[in-house]
Amino acid sequence: MATIRKLRGRWQAQVRRRGMKPRCKSFDTKTEAEKWARDLEAQVDRFGAAPDAKILEGTTLGALLERYQREITPLKHGAIQENQRIDVLRRHDLSHRTLIGLSQQDIASFRDERLKSVAPSTTVREMAILSHVLEVATRDWGVPLAKNVVKLVRRPIIRNERSRRLTGDEEQRLLDGCDGGKIPFFKTLLILAIETGMRRGEILGLRWTDISHNRRVVTLKLTKNGSGREVPLSQRAFDAITEWKARADVDQHLVFPMAAGSLEQVWRRLLIRAEIKGLRFHDLRHESVSRLFERGLNVIEVSSISGHKEMRMLKRYTHLAADDLVARLG
Repeated sequence: MATIRKLRGRWQAQVRRRGMKPRCKSFDTKTEAEKWARDLEAQVDRFGAAPDAKILEGTTLGALLERYQREITPLKHGAIQENQRIDVLRRHDLSHRTLIGLSQQDIASFRDERLKSVAPSTTVREMAILSHVLEVATRDWGVPLAKNVVKLVRRPIIRNERSRRLTGDEEQRLLDGCDGGKIPFFKTLLILAIETGMRRGEILGLRWTDISHNRRVVTLKLTKNGSGREVPLSQRAFDAITEWKARADVDQHLVFPMAAGSLEQVWRRLLIRAEIKGLRFHDLRHESVSRLFERGLNVIEVSSISGHKEMRMLKRYTHLAADDLVARLG
């Protein structure tokens, strides 16, 4: 048990455990002293010995982020995006905090500050990285942290549900607008997105060898969820792919040789030419999944095509047209 006493105007906490040298520290308040003692005892219980305070005092969060970025991030499927997020975290003042001084309040302040300039979803992803960095440091690198302070902080609520679908002649205007662009395959890319519901990264990573013309199926070896799946091609999607293949340089390997950033630029210019507002490229996936339901496919069939593993997530995409539902009800 820890001993807390007032000594010369300050509060002193002392922790004695068998097999370890007694540790004591003074604080301005009794609450701070009690908290330090509890944390130290928890560390002794967890690691079997008192932690080396020099490690925590001499290691910054930025140092952990740098090692994590060098050793862990390259092994991940989304390494490029995570690298960018860690770069942001390493530039933040929080990265200069030593581990012994890193507190729950520091993380909460970081969260609140980031929410003023970025979306809640971005803040959640950054907090997830910080949490995993501390977990890896504790489990694999021997850093004697008593607890993961990030897990103690409430994460922002993400409210990014969208119900935007193509209306009127928007689809035709998008396809017609492709004719005025400089990317010869962009119309094919849009048709594939609308017909299959594939994600942007899946489409851009598609290789000619992934397409079975005999089966009319696309094989995705690695997806956002970490597993592969097969996506059937509608006749419209298959015809568009076949037409593009006849003109494309198949030695390029990639069906659509384009970076994600370039796609976003082309997409914005296309919306201007087509005079369409409030439409994101990801909304085409929403449109595709909704159409699959409207064609009569059940939840299991749609999820096998779209790659959604959680029915809760799939439900967000299914804003079915009321007129079509009336027709099916009879």
